[in-house]
Amino acid sequence: MNKSDREISFVVDDMTPAFANSLRRIAIGEVPVLAVDSVDFYENNSMFYDEMVAHRLSLVPLVFNPKNYIFKEDCKCEGKGCSNCQAVLVIDKKGPSVVYTKDIKSSDNEVKPLFDEIPLLELRDKQSFKAEGSAILGLGKDHAKFQASKTGFRYYPVVKVNKTVTNSEVCMRVCPRNALKIDGSKASVTTDCDLCKECVRACEPEGAIEISGNPAKMIFTVESISGLTAEQIMISALDILKKKAKEFEKAVKKL
Repeated sequence: MNKSDREISFVVDDMTPAFANSLRRIAIGEVPVLAVDSVDFYENNSMFYDEMVAHRLSLVPLVFNPKNYIFKEDCKCEGKGCSNCQAVLVIDKKGPSVVYTKDIKSSDNEVKPLFDEIPLLELRDKQSFKAEGSAILGLGKDHAKFQASKTGFRYYPVVKVNKTVTNSEVCMRVCPRNALKIDGSKASVTTDCDLCKECVRACEPEGAIEISGNPAKMIFTVESISGLTAEQIMISALDILKKKAKEFEKAVKKL
């Protein structure tokens, strides 16, 4: 339906609600995302506590190449931290100035904040700040800072004309999304319809039209809230779901 780096929406046919919800949950909480997990502070005489700055750093969305990193617990360094499982981010700034995400220097040129102008803290005259953060892979189901996306789905809207509508203009006008079109005995709705059924209540005679959702056809919306693109998140979610299905199949065969 539409696509950008940050958001995609599409229609999927012949899908059960249970399957759709599995895909939704994976896209939200099981796609690996790189985020700051720990921060070492060397100097901070600003008005911001270390904990506040660490929290802000952990929520900065980071652009990264998923192929270059593995989970820390799976790395050959045995969790000590190396270039295969973590990126080091450094901030060294003196006041008076505002420290932005663009001031973060990374050990990996491919790892950087998604947005340059996110303010982190303000330094006044003679104040300084120096810290080093470690960014690692994590899952949104374990912590919100690793959440990949906001993903949802809704049933595809279907309209049915039961009787000739006598006030079609009124019916179409009450639709808050301008999704309904009535032409004589024919009616249609766009995918903007959210099944509020305002038109059903407004149309005369009573019960003239009926709007429902098709439970076998879904409208998916994926909005990235991480450094990954919406497309990367959806592809990764599908791969993870396939892997889970294969593991489940193997487990069933062993019964």
